[in-house]
Amino acid sequence: MAKIFQVSARAGMTRVVEPIARALLRAGVTPNAVTVAGTVGVLVGALGFGARGHLLAGALIVTVFALTDLLDGTMARMSGGSTRFGAFLDSSMDRVADSAVFGAVAYWLATEGDHSGVAAALVCLAAGSLVSYVKARAEGLGMTCNVGIAERTERLLIVGVGGILTGVGVKPALEIALWLLAAVSIFTVGQRMAHVYRQAQQLQPDGQA
Repeated sequence: MAKIFQVSARAGMTRVVEPIARALLRAGVTPNAVTVAGTVGVLVGALGFGARGHLLAGALIVTVFALTDLLDGTMARMSGGSTRFGAFLDSSMDRVADSAVFGAVAYWLATEGDHSGVAAALVCLAAGSLVSYVKARAEGLGMTCNVGIAERTERLLIVGVGGILTGVGVKPALEIALWLLAAVSIFTVGQRMAHVYRQAQQLQPDGQA
């Protein structure tokens, strides 16, 4: 299934990230430490800047630290693969960071009296959590769910671009980005549920409905 980030773009990012990952590993930095540091950075950008209306600074900080998702994963692969706790920590910190980002955006839009934007931010928060939950639940049942047009990094980049454009004076950009993100997130939920349904149908014993 096609994704917003094409394979070639991800491969290009990996070539940039790998030297950094090697350097951090040589310095004794663990993937888990990078995961936590990335989350702290997102919290600073979202709550310290975005929620106070400093959208350009907040969006840039969040976007940069959101890319640590690629860095900690690369480090884990280079060091022999992610541990169970590492995978658990990464997923948990992702939910913390996502909640901070969309909570901060909703708060700022509420202070601006933009009720439509608040609604879009809340839909993004709920749909984004559901995207992640559907995948986690499917994998917990022994199935795969690596499909969808917008995964976490893409979702944060969409809202980040909207925040940056709004921060430089393109006022409708953030709300447009939020509604676009809401739509692709809901669509991704549908994609994943359909994918899991097809697997479940193939796995169930003959004769069962």
